[in-house]
Amino acid sequence: MKRKTSQREAIRRVIIRADRPLSTDEIFKMARKLVPGLGIATVYRTLKSLKEEGSIHEVDLPGQTSRWELSDKDHHHHFLCRTCDKLFEIEGCLGDIDRLLPPGCSLEAHNILLEGQCPDCLQGMDN
Repeated sequence: MKRKTSQREAIRRVIIRADRPLSTDEIFKMARKLVPGLGIATVYRTLKSLKEEGSIHEVDLPGQTSRWELSDKDHHHHFLCRTCDKLFEIEGCLGDIDRLLPPGCSLEAHNILLEGQCPDCLQGMDN
């Protein structure tokens, strides 16, 4: 069992309270507000530990830094804002994706990433 520390708990709290997957840098900045002396190396170690214990998993995006989210979520997809680089969750799934497969292929997994602009960035364009 891992020892509970204020740094570890701050990192866990940030991930739990997030309404979207977070990058390591976002986690670091948010957790540092809770524990001012927190170092980036501690964040990396803690994320690795939380991943190994199965509490969180890594969201890999092509050409992007990894993001982190809780592991206990239902199947879902993501929306990436091309302006601010924030990643958001999209609940649910299209379903019946097998119909898109080339003949003779078998689907084992899928990931759908939608890209565009989030409401905050769209609002900023109006100014």
